Amino acid sequence: MKFYELIPLTAAVTNLALTIFVLTRDLRSTLNRVYLLWGLSITVWNLGTFFMFSVDEEASARFWSAFLHYGVIFLPISLFHLSILIAQVKLPRWLPLLYGWFGLLALTNVLGFFTSGVRYLGDAYFYSVAGPGFWAFMVSYVVVTTATVVILYQKLGTLQRLHRARVKALLWANGILIAFGWNDILPIVRFDTYPFTKVAIFPFGSAAAIFYGIIVGYSVLQHHLLDIHVTLGKAAAHTVRLLFLFLIGLLLLLLLNVFKRGEFTPFTFFGSLGVLLVSALVASIFFPRLFGKGDDSLEQRILSDRYGDRFEYHDKVRSFLQEVQFYNNADLLLNDLDALFVKTIRVRNYQIILLDESTHVLTVFRGHPKSPQTQLPELRADSPIFQIFQNTTATHLAFNLAYIMPGETEMEREARQLLKRFEPEFCFPFFSGDEPFGLLLIGEKSSGTPYTPNDLSLLTRLVKNLSLILNQIRLKKQVLLAEELELLGRMSRGMAHDLNNLLTPVSTFLQMTSAEVNGNTDGANELIPTCLRNVGTIQAYVKDALFFSQNHTVQIASAPLDQLIHKVVDLAEPKLKRRQVRADLPVYPPTAIEMDSVLVQRCLGNILSNAIDASPTGATVRIELQRLGTTEAGREWVRVSIIDHGEGISRENLQRLTSAYFTTKDSGDEHRGFGLGLAICRKIVHQHGGNLNIASEEKKGTTVTVDLPVRFVTATPPQAIPKEEEA
Repeated sequence: MKFYELIPLTAAVTNLALTIFVLTRDLRSTLNRVYLLWGLSITVWNLGTFFMFSVDEEASARFWSAFLHYGVIFLPISLFHLSILIAQVKLPRWLPLLYGWFGLLALTNVLGFFTSGVRYLGDAYFYSVAGPGFWAFMVSYVVVTTATVVILYQKLGTLQRLHRARVKALLWANGILIAFGWNDILPIVRFDTYPFTKVAIFPFGSAAAIFYGIIVGYSVLQHHLLDIHVTLGKAAAHTVRLLFLFLIGLLLLLLLNVFKRGEFTPFTFFGSLGVLLVSALVASIFFPRLFGKGDDSLEQRILSDRYGDRFEYHDKVRSFLQEVQFYNNADLLLNDLDALFVKTIRVRNYQIILLDESTHVLTVFRGHPKSPQTQLPELRADSPIFQIFQNTTATHLAFNLAYIMPGETEMEREARQLLKRFEPEFCFPFFSGDEPFGLLLIGEKSSGTPYTPNDLSLLTRLVKNLSLILNQIRLKKQVLLAEELELLGRMSRGMAHDLNNLLTPVSTFLQMTSAEVNGNTDGANELIPTCLRNVGTIQAYVKDALFFSQNHTVQIASAPLDQLIHKVVDLAEPKLKRRQVRADLPVYPPTAIEMDSVLVQRCLGNILSNAIDASPTGATVRIELQRLGTTEAGREWVRVSIIDHGEGISRENLQRLTSAYFTTKDSGDEHRGFGLGLAICRKIVHQHGGNLNIASEEKKGTTVTVDLPVRFVTATPPQAIPKEEEA
């Protein structure tokens, strides 16, 4: 076997193996089926070239010449189809016609018109001679490859960074195909030497097929990596690197043999390849940084995001780090984070613990395996786990003995005991400024492999960026709530102004007429009181609308909340008796907080009135008062819960209850209002820096909780979030 015969054989075997690998990722994918056509075309071309270079008889050479050109014919059209699929360009309607045209060219090859024969180049090898079909193919080849490059280049400027990497790879593949494809076409059109030189043409096209086959395969795999999580283990990724190094060495040795014929024997040639492979294997074991296992290694620069080594999950994490700043929805962010942990990093378990702003209790919001949201009242801002991160420069806390450094402190021991039930390997904190507001607990990998320093560095950067984005989303919600209240306030203010102007003369006239009417005047004595009562109802609505629309300055003073609740119940006593409902007040501990007593009384009175309306005859409304633990920023909170056992509220109505002008009651009167009560309550609670939460199930009653800070903090506009650091 001649050395140059190894080039097309290596290209055929490499591309066939890569085609099978890509196809097995998803047999039903249109992209993979088109790649199958491309891979088989390049395999047929190189396999036919290998046999044509090996034979000594013209008849055999003619057979293999026709065989290899079946692959050559379908290379441009299959690469064009692949490119528009990966670039996400709409498939042209004339694509089937283009396939038909290349099918006709294949038919000319069957009939013997594609090539007119073969010719023997000295002691080297046979080469095909162009026939009528081949000249038509050359024109088609130029048109299709040019169109492919133009479409990809135009699409490049409109894609995101990750998509651009795939399209750039395709542009490289097309460029290599054009350059080295023409190299192999020259002898077919009777150029035996390179133009303007006496250098004999060497079949570099087959050698280049090794590399642009790999590039196209990479681009296809990268297209799937964004949709399905195709990852290789460390051993497989290591094998890919060694194979790539082996192919480069093989190509260089073949080129040396071309320019220095006779200098290599089979022993020296294959011995050199063996030495190269063994040296690379030993170096990867004893000098791992050479193969990208360190942070600043040569491999990390060569196989970075820019060039595309995405076989290990590190690169996927880096990509997520760069994209995370564009999320503005916490649910979408946590969903994608779940996919990153479970399908890419492949952890056995993880938990994301965040401060629930409606309850001011740290809660497990997301985790794997999936479970209902769980409150963790034992986990507070002054817990040992948070004190460790606040009092030290630690970025994480290890739980596995394999990672724990000697000299465990008492605080670390308590922190590990507190979170032991989650079986984490590491714990990372979420911070808002200097205050923690959550934790990320990461379990061991499904593969059982340990976490490396590079893993921990990436996870630390990930948590830092997540802290910024989650805090930004939280502040955005606060801004949107303030804007909503302001918009509804302006609407209510205008409506109340117009209604007042209309009602004032009507009310005055009715009052004057009422004083003058004789009791026996055709029922006027019955109609006028009804009109006055209705006008009073409208005026009460206007009063509520004006309250909702005005920016009241809260008058903050320390006052006993327990006594205020008793006062609210006393004022509601007539309604309680009328509806035959009982109020249950446990014994409250003395609880003084900083508040506007008038506004808080109005808020609690409104909620209690709604509970009485919802309760059936003989039922009990329970009013609870409890202190919550110290939570974010060291603030103490109290909670007032008003619980009824009425019909409850449907799920679709529950989310709209605090919206202005929304009511579930059929009609309004002077007692029930017009859908502004809970909106006003929400505004009062918001002015105090607290939270109003409503939980209800149909047929099981409703619980309304009002959380208020013990010490009033003047609201400040949300601070700008610093741009997250480059990942």
